Amino acid sequence: MPDFTAVFDDFGLTAVLLSAAVMFLAGFTKGAVGFALPMVAVSGIGSILPAPVAVAALMLPAIVTNLWQGLRDGGGPARASLHRFRRLTTIIVLVMACVAPLVAILDPVVLLTVLGVGITFFAVIQLAGWRPPAELAATRMAEAVAGVLAGIAGGLAAVTGPAVVMYLIARDVPKVEQVRIQGLIFLLGLLVITSIHGLTGVMNSVTVALSLILIAPACLGMWAGMVVQRQLNQAAFRRAPLVVLPKAGLNLLRRGLFG
Repeated sequence: MPDFTAVFDDFGLTAVLLSAAVMFLAGFTKGAVGFALPMVAVSGIGSILPAPVAVAALMLPAIVTNLWQGLRDGGGPARASLHRFRRLTTIIVLVMACVAPLVAILDPVVLLTVLGVGITFFAVIQLAGWRPPAELAATRMAEAVAGVLAGIAGGLAAVTGPAVVMYLIARDVPKVEQVRIQGLIFLLGLLVITSIHGLTGVMNSVTVALSLILIAPACLGMWAGMVVQRQLNQAAFRRAPLVVLPKAGLNLLRRGLFG
């Protein structure tokens, strides 16, 4: 059973309120660009609480917001998108399942550094304007590479977004479908790794309670972000990750290298 009293006893009211504020921002970012809730949450909450707690805290808000994002156009479009990207989805979920147990045993410094390097790398190549040629992105090899990279980051901290987003942009997927399939891929992966974290102890009575508390600010932030997303054209929507990725990646890298 979730232990809400222990949340405040263990972490303190200030830390919980700051985590809620971070989660609102993470939800807003996800609502606006269709991803990045885990990146913003791990980067921000990981500056307040230990890294494994930050990972656990984002799980339930991420599941709820991805369910909302993936199914907001209805079941038919969701099934069609999953069928179109079934190989990518399968690779990501399988790799996430293999990597997730490492969260319970990795040194938090290593976890933060690996995530920081990975996200910063994607940010740099996005800022440089590079993306895989469309003919390359359409190959099964590119799909497999994107799936493995997304699965590794997703298994460590549910940070599936950067590799998936880059792949979908290279495939020139329209904004509405891109947001939908991102939500569905993230949702399926999260369901798997949340179950694994329940077995490894990362998700326990205290961290589950914290994660439940953070659902409301995540949803409120996502609603606000979706209002903004409706005003973005395709070009602006694709530029938006360039604002999110560098800051999140560099902050994680700072936390990993300097504490």
